[in-house]
Amino acid sequence: MNAVIQRVKHAGVTIDNVKVSFVDKGFLILLGVEQGDTKADADKLVKKIPVLRIFEDENEKMNLSCLDVNGEILVVSQFTLCADCSHGRRPSFTKSAPPAEAEMLYEYFVDELKKAGVKKVDTGRFGADMKVDLLNDGPVTIILDSKDLK
Repeated sequence: MNAVIQRVKHAGVTIDNVKVSFVDKGFLILLGVEQGDTKADADKLVKKIPVLRIFEDENEKMNLSCLDVNGEILVVSQFTLCADCSHGRRPSFTKSAPPAEAEMLYEYFVDELKKAGVKKVDTGRFGADMKVDLLNDGPVTIILDSKDLK
């Protein structure tokens, strides 16, 4: 399971010209679910992400977590994070989990983030054509793969 975490001042999702979600200061997480991913992969990410110390403290050092700053999280499903670009010029998405499986793990991930004490967790809409807008703060962008976490 892959997560791209962007520290944001705000982020939102629009579908069919309707704003469906919005968060203030916190994270925008793009989440890619691969074949073979399990709830254990989601658990590893949920254990790590809310406590990642990538917000600045009073000394401008990245010492504070999303929980510390009472941050909000917007989670957007993104199967293109599972792209294989090793051959040719057209990415292959065969590593992506089947939609039903990916959606189940995406929803599980979101539910577990809520249980982890994050102030607000909002989402895009799985499988929809979404327009994502954000004001990246820093910019600070972190990439996590659940298979690399203990």
